[in-house]
Order: sequence, then C-alpha cells, then structure tokens
Amino acid sequence: MTKRSLAFPLANTLILAAALALGGCMSIPESREAVQQMPVFPPPPDEPRFVYERSLYSSADVIPDESSSRFKRLVTGEQVQGEGLAKPYGIAARHGRVYVGDTVRRGVMVFDIPEKRFFVIGEDDPGALTLPLGLDVDRQGNLYVADATTKQVMVYNRDGKFLRSIAGDTWFHRPAGLAIDADGRRLYVVDTGGVKTEEHRVRVFDAQTGKHLFDIGKRGTAPGEFNLPLNAAVAPDGTLYVVDGGNFRVQKFRSDGTLIGVFGAVGRQGGQFSRPKGVALGPDGNVYVVDAAFGNFQIFSPQGQLLLAVGGRSDKDGPAKYMLPSGIAVDGDGRVYMVDQYFRKVDIYRPAALPADGGFFGKKGPDKKGASEPARNAATTP
Repeated sequence: MTKRSLAFPLANTLILAAALALGGCMSIPESREAVQQMPVFPPPPDEPRFVYERSLYSSADVIPDESSSRFKRLVTGEQVQGEGLAKPYGIAARHGRVYVGDTVRRGVMVFDIPEKRFFVIGEDDPGALTLPLGLDVDRQGNLYVADATTKQVMVYNRDGKFLRSIAGDTWFHRPAGLAIDADGRRLYVVDTGGVKTEEHRVRVFDAQTGKHLFDIGKRGTAPGEFNLPLNAAVAPDGTLYVVDGGNFRVQKFRSDGTLIGVFGAVGRQGGQFSRPKGVALGPDGNVYVVDAAFGNFQIFSPQGQLLLAVGGRSDKDGPAKYMLPSGIAVDGDGRVYMVDQYFRKVDIYRPAALPADGGFFGKKGPDKKGASEPARNAATTP
C-alpha cells in the first residue's frame, strides 16, 4: 500500500471527527427542539411560578465530564457512564446537596450539585442500610434514615460518617417516613402499620439521646387518627404535617402532638388525593404533596388551600412526566426535587424568579453564610 492510500483514510477520519465536533453548530431537528423546551408551571398565558430545570439519573449528572472524554464519545458514540439510581424512594435536600434513598442499592445516593461530587452513604458497617425509606436532614447537615428492615433510624454526618442509631425492631411495625426538626432535637418517625395491626402512628423521640417521648395518633378515620400514614415534614416553627395515606388527607399537628387541622379528601379534582405519598415544606411555608396516581405534586398554603399542581402522569419519560412519583424535598432556595420510582430519576424545579445560576447551585462549599435554612423533607414507602 502506498503512502497516498494511507493518507486518505486518515484524512477522512479527521474530517469526520471535525464534522462531529462542529455538530453543535448545526440546526437541531424539530423533535429534539421540542425536548429542549423546558416546561413551566402554570403554563402560558399565566405567569410561571416554577420552571423544570434538570434531572438526575446517575453520578454522571453531577460529576464534571473531562473534555477528552467528551471528544471520545463524540467520535465513537459511547454513552455517558455513571452510578445510576436503581429503585429510588425517599429524598432530602440541603444547600444543593441531594440525598436519595435507593432500596436496591441499599444506600443513600448523594448528588452534591454545587461541589460536583457524588458518593453513597450506608453501604458498609457500621451504619449499613438494608431498606432505606424515610430521609431528612437537620440544620447541621446530619442525615437521618429510616430503615424498614432493621426497623431503626440511622444517623450520619454530612459526609456519610455513621454517628448512631435510634430505636429498633421492638419499636416499629413498619417505619416508612421521618422528619427531624431544624435543630436536630426532636425526631418524628412515621410507623405505617398494616392491615392486621393497630400501630398506625407517629412515634416521637429525642434525636440526641434516642429516648422515646410520646406517640401521635392511633388507627382510625377521625381527625387525629391515621390509616396507613406514610410521611411527615416539619415546618421551621415546629408544626408537623403528616400524610395520612389511607384516609387521603394531610393532618397538621403542633410539636406536642395537638391536632391543628386537616385538609384533603379522596377524589380526582385539584386539592383532592388519590394516592398521596411524599410531603415537604417550602421556605415560604407552603406544603408540597406528591400523589402517585395523579403523577404530580400539589402545592398548598399552610391552611390547606390549593395553589398549584406540577407535573403529569405519563408512560414515557420526559421533563415533568411521571409514572410512579414518590419522595419530594424543597431546599432553602425554593428548588423542588421530585423522585420518580419507575423512571428512576429526580426532577428538579426552580422558582421562576430565581436565576439558573442563583440559589445554592451558584455557590460552592457546605453551609454557605447568608443562605436560608432548608425546608423539611420527607420520603416515601414502596
């Protein structure tokens, strides 16, 4: 073979690589343009309040991609590799760091968006997890996880170091959700119970000592009673909100367990519930409730007035599309994080008034000064 014949394949390869590299300058096909149009809620002509921002599927969505790797995939067509979500349920968030409980991975997947970092909590002893469901984070960044198999709450610092466990298998029938007050002193654990048990309640503990303080509720349908409660969230003033799944409502309590109010009912209309699951509190005091059957989350005022519904049910994945949504969390900058079990993702929504690089996404490092404290978050049950 002559030198000239060798040169032609090399030249063709370089031309192909250059063409691929310049592909970003080419016009985008119409179908792809449609995907890039980010949903807003409510849709036009109303003034938008929330904008779909991005989704998390794997570690590749937060870890920076080296330029050499991008070029290699451009030429070879190789897909981005990363540690993906397998069966996500619960979620918590603080300062742009997102904690996702994964029952197949048997750990909590941590997506630190500002620090562009990913790691897993609870894979090894001490502090190994088996079936992580409820998650929450206190003001110090400590993570609390309800393990439905070992029937205890595991506590870790923000970097995943195991600190202690609370309660145990004699205390719960099925711990599914939990909430911690901002100071990390009072822990509320939702015991979902079951068909053959009366243990449908919220058990309250001293989060530092593990001492049991009192219980809230019992099985029933009257105000203050529960039927398959699932999750809880705590407002900055200590008010507790509990998703009462089998009664299709949210109940509101003072920190001492006194009932304040109830909102929601079974139905298909806005403000009603079909399969309520996760609950979270926003920095403005509004209540965010996931409904797995509706494929959305609804936003209520603290008094239970419906303000907005976000997302829709779909058998095809896409921005704001859900088949089996579950956990929800709201960060201190107002960003909303929504888990979908079926599509194995977390969708992120930004308040329309917040710039794309605003809030905690525009900052680096833990516990930024001047940042608002995170809202209380809650998880889900399978």
